[in-house]
Amino acid sequence: MTPIHRTQDLDGEAPGAEAEQEAELHSGFLRDAAQWLRGLLGSEDRVTASVRRILDVGSGPGVASCVLARAFPQANVIAVDRSAPLLARAEVRAAERGLTGRVTTRRAERPEEFGRLGPAELIWTGNVCRHLGDQQAVLRSLASALRPGGVVAVAERGLPPRFLPRDIGLGRPGLQARLDAAIEAQFAAERARLPGATSVVEDWPYLLASAGLVPTGTRTFLIDLPAPLGLPARRHLHTRLRRMLAALGDGLDLVDRLTVEQLLDGDACTGILWRPDAFYLTAVTVHTARLCRPRT
Repeated sequence: MTPIHRTQDLDGEAPGAEAEQEAELHSGFLRDAAQWLRGLLGSEDRVTASVRRILDVGSGPGVASCVLARAFPQANVIAVDRSAPLLARAEVRAAERGLTGRVTTRRAERPEEFGRLGPAELIWTGNVCRHLGDQQAVLRSLASALRPGGVVAVAERGLPPRFLPRDIGLGRPGLQARLDAAIEAQFAAERARLPGATSVVEDWPYLLASAGLVPTGTRTFLIDLPAPLGLPARRHLHTRLRRMLAALGDGLDLVDRLTVEQLLDGDACTGILWRPDAFYLTAVTVHTARLCRPRT
């Protein structure tokens, strides 16, 4: 089965190590987002007393789950994914960070299962909705798992990663823009083939409101790793380019395919593992909404 967790904008299944590699690069953003969510949930005393259960839906290897467990030390975090290997890795990751017992795992595959995961005071979901056919149904199911006063945080899209200058001295200038366009076209075609695919305007505050929630704010977090990059980031970019090449195939013209192959050459100084102009810049947008308490 394909895991819920996907990399930010490159469609297709990401093996656990690759998913964790990318999530590690984004760990600073996750910590900032968790602190922002603490503020949305109320005063320090209220958060400490009331936030006892958190769902990380589409958890992958559990990077966000562990960050949330640290940010909400009184809460139990349930990492939810459909991939058993990724959930196993989430358990190992939690144990390595002294969070055994506070981060647990649960398999779920279909949107209707999400409503049976609750109740929770906070639900985090990263890059899940777009990979399921009926995005509005996903949000309704997540909303049904919230306790009154609870918050759902939906991280969707933002800006795709940029990591190369416009002119890299290989092939034709503008390679990255063409790669992004090809990936977007492929994703649109694959999304149209999803079971129950429903076309909606991806206005997330509106979709959250249509799920019976009250939007409580949207924030975009910048992830900026300037050149020269460290080796972990370079390895991630090498993996990303390799997956792009495999996914796009004949969707790239010959010149661009040859250019990507040159970037993947681990022995060449012009390859992504060595070139001094490689950087990593992306942005993740998080939309939040609250389930209001009923009037008494």
